[in-house]
Amino acid sequence: MSNEALVKERSCIDCAVKNCDKMDKSYPEFCLTTNLNQEVYREAMACYDEEENHKTMVAAAKVEYEHYCQYTRVEEIMAFAREIGAKKIGIATCVGLLKESRTLAAIMRAHGFEVFGIACKAGATPKSSVGIPEECNGIGLNMCNPILQAKMLNHAKTDLNVVVGLCVGHDSLFYKYSEALTTTAVTKDRVLGHNPAAALYTADSYYKKLME
Repeated sequence: MSNEALVKERSCIDCAVKNCDKMDKSYPEFCLTTNLNQEVYREAMACYDEEENHKTMVAAAKVEYEHYCQYTRVEEIMAFAREIGAKKIGIATCVGLLKESRTLAAIMRAHGFEVFGIACKAGATPKSSVGIPEECNGIGLNMCNPILQAKMLNHAKTDLNVVVGLCVGHDSLFYKYSEALTTTAVTKDRVLGHNPAAALYTADSYYKKLME
């Protein structure tokens, strides 16, 4: 089945105009800006009146403005942490990226932050204990435990959490149970050296198979 046949409702991902950013040309017929559900819009905008949401949005905008195309992701995370007054940073790391997480922690500590981290395999809990199929033991007997990671960082009372390379789905559960705001330093992609965007940049060449 073609991609075209699967498109039942057009949205921003089908747009190449991006007039919502510049507002200097016409909007496409299906544009969500000109066809916006006003009730949903009002609900969303009202959320920015909440103190934490307002503080977060202002901090994010300041970091973007003051360091645009100058700071690396790591530097931006620290700048954001300072803007929101975060002093204790939690790191939820894949055990396979502990070296990178140690480096990240060292950088953050050098800049005055307290850092507490927990790896995905902490607790050494067998996959079978939560009903994971036995064949999954082929790449290791112990489960990744993102909910434990979140709850441990909650218990440690971190001010901001940083995800380093959690698996797809495990990261989803971590975000769900983290009480502190969470941002991501590294997104796991074992094939592309943790640079998943590379598959998008090469989808019309080397990774054309993704479109088939």
